[in-house]
Amino acid sequence: MRKTLLLASLLAGLAAAAALSPALARSARQEISPAEEREFPFDAQIPGCQDAGVLEKVTYQFAEKEAKFWNSTLTIVAYDGIERTAWRPWGLDFYPRRFCTAVATTSDGVRRRVDYSVRESLGIIGATWGVEFCVHGLDRNLAYAYASASSCREARP
Repeated sequence: MRKTLLLASLLAGLAAAAALSPALARSARQEISPAEEREFPFDAQIPGCQDAGVLEKVTYQFAEKEAKFWNSTLTIVAYDGIERTAWRPWGLDFYPRRFCTAVATTSDGVRRRVDYSVRESLGIIGATWGVEFCVHGLDRNLAYAYASASSCREARP
């Protein structure tokens, strides 16, 4: 009796999934409305990964975080190997963001990977672009951790 009931439930679930699959496929084919065409549109005019303003924001925010939260004098003194890793990786209907990676040399002489993103409307009260970043090995509060403390996985696309 129990096996029959379980089998009936399983068959009903499969029938429902089969009935929904054309609707799901249809929604995946629907035209995407880019963020630039919304009622309150984004313009997708954000600076590149190597832009001096972007790197200055990362440098400043890193030094501020180290001083305020970790009582550290650690700063970023240089960048190299700057690369864009993704541009709008989740599609045109999401707000514009550019993901980047670089190697940063910190004031203690250690070279560390830094993952960062430049995002539209992330600045002061949403009026300008802003950055989010994670320096590998220095994500002490695990804000960007996924599997390990040094991964910075959540700072990447």
